[in-house]
Amino acid sequence: VRLVESGGGLVQAGGSLRLSCAVSGLRVNHYRVGWFRQAPGKGREFVGHISRTTNTWYAESMKGRVAISGDNDENTVYLRMSRLRPEDTGVYSCAAAGTDRATHEYDYWGQGTQVTVSS
Repeated sequence: VRLVESGGGLVQAGGSLRLSCAVSGLRVNHYRVGWFRQAPGKGREFVGHISRTTNTWYAESMKGRVAISGDNDENTVYLRMSRLRPEDTGVYSCAAAGTDRATHEYDYWGQGTQVTVSS
């Protein structure tokens, strides 16, 4: 199983970004795929997840600014972020788990993509 994130980069505050999580070795419409981020010097933070490319759940702090979607044909999950703030800077990673796993448990992880928001 392999998860590869892309789409990170430098963006100005107030801007938008779409991150991709390309998955191989499992079908995203059969799994839960989550997005996480880790700011410099801080622990990993849950952003949201999508289950079977249908049901989404977002961290309270992220609601209204993020949207997760999935493409079954591309076997890819996307994280769309808007109204970005400097405090959104960090490494964003995706992870996958069987839908029978507890919501905080993930079996497979990507390497992450850096997002930097300038003020």
